[in-house]
Amino acid sequence: MSTSTNVTVSTERRNTLVGGALLVAIGLLVLLAQNVKTESLGLLFLPALGGLFLIAGIVGRQVGFIIPGGILTGIGLGVIFTQNSQIAVTETAQGGVFFLSFALGWFLITVLSKLFTPETQWWALIPGAIMALIGGGLMLGGAALNVLEFAGRWWPLILVGLGLVIIVRRK
Repeated sequence: MSTSTNVTVSTERRNTLVGGALLVAIGLLVLLAQNVKTESLGLLFLPALGGLFLIAGIVGRQVGFIIPGGILTGIGLGVIFTQNSQIAVTETAQGGVFFLSFALGWFLITVLSKLFTPETQWWALIPGAIMALIGGGLMLGGAALNVLEFAGRWWPLILVGLGLVIIVRRK
């Protein structure tokens, strides 16, 4: 048996083990959520599920698990943080906290893929940066909200302008 065949068999075994362990862990998490009725457990479900995917992605060195793991973790943290009235008092600030948490999940995709997989997922920085800008604007309020409102109204033209800039710079 050649070395490349051994590596392939080893990788396949690891992927099978990671996939099976992930299914077992998700099943146990869902059973726990169904049978233990507390609000705090409900709040922890999404970040726990995201964490399971992140662990599977790290152990299996597979970005296919890291991507949903980052997204679920970001959303889950956003839900937890918005439920804590001490962090964000107004609805606008709660939206900002949620978007910043969600952005963190997207940034996790890039960082963890860089550290643990063969190919860094740089594209995840784009939605992460957009959400961080929106979250920051919502947290700041005032003029930042005016900028967000303007961008929200005119984003199609902003995309057209950005596309034209890319085309012109390419030539």
